[in-house]
Amino acid sequence: MEKRLFLALVLVTFSLSAQIKGVVKDSLSGKPIPYVNIWVQNENIGSTSEENGTFFINTTAKGKKLIFSTLGYEKKIIKASEASIVNLKPTAYSLEEVVISKSIGTKSVEIGKTKNGMYQAFDNGPKIDTKFFPYSSSYKKTKYLKQVTIYTDSRIEDAIIKIHFYNLDSNGFPADELLDKDFVVTVKKGTRINRFDLTKFNLKFPKNGLFVGFEKLMIEKNKTEKTITDLNTNITQVQKTYFPFILYNYVEREFLYTFSGGKWNRQANQNSEKMMINEPLITLILSN
Repeated sequence: MEKRLFLALVLVTFSLSAQIKGVVKDSLSGKPIPYVNIWVQNENIGSTSEENGTFFINTTAKGKKLIFSTLGYEKKIIKASEASIVNLKPTAYSLEEVVISKSIGTKSVEIGKTKNGMYQAFDNGPKIDTKFFPYSSSYKKTKYLKQVTIYTDSRIEDAIIKIHFYNLDSNGFPADELLDKDFVVTVKKGTRINRFDLTKFNLKFPKNGLFVGFEKLMIEKNKTEKTITDLNTNITQVQKTYFPFILYNYVEREFLYTFSGGKWNRQANQNSEKMMINEPLITLILSN
């Protein structure tokens, strides 16, 4: 009787949490798509496809849907049970016929610095945290995005992350991205300042403001594992950590936007007053 009860408990446990395995491919070429953002809809459970397009993600109940999104492809929402092969349709972008001007880079200014010199690193998990850069009329003389700076802490060499640049929609939420393809960058081991060149994109600072966000990639290349034993229960678990960590400032702001569960979430005070938040330590260098 005890053996049958134990078996029943094991079956119940496995039915509550299952690992979905699959591969993401281009619907036209059939080639695998790397670094696709994958979410369990309306849950803080996320993953990333590997360089060969394969992915693993845990779901907590039957009937859950997965959200697949990456730049250059249309977003797709499907049942987790149907995600063994996921084909994403490429997005058609219209190119500008005339380029009025390009950056000449003779002058530059750095924006986004804070007075607070206290920094903290967090394992932010499967989400995209953003920092908002409001527009200033002074940017007319340095309207191009020349460089983005991100402060990181990594325990592995050559960890990779995505950096995003978003316009605002009519409600002030992050909306369309300024780039049409993923901007994937590599950071070195240790605590350091990373500067990434943006001049090849010829991006202008939007007049309604700009969100810059980073996306941690939950892939094998970025993962470390450590075995931990609880001294009280003697239970051993494998702790997985994904690098790099991004450094944050604890600053006063009106809001914070985070992408999780397949959607944007706004954190703000109900009385519209400013609040203290942990904001990713990101700066921009603008040029003419």
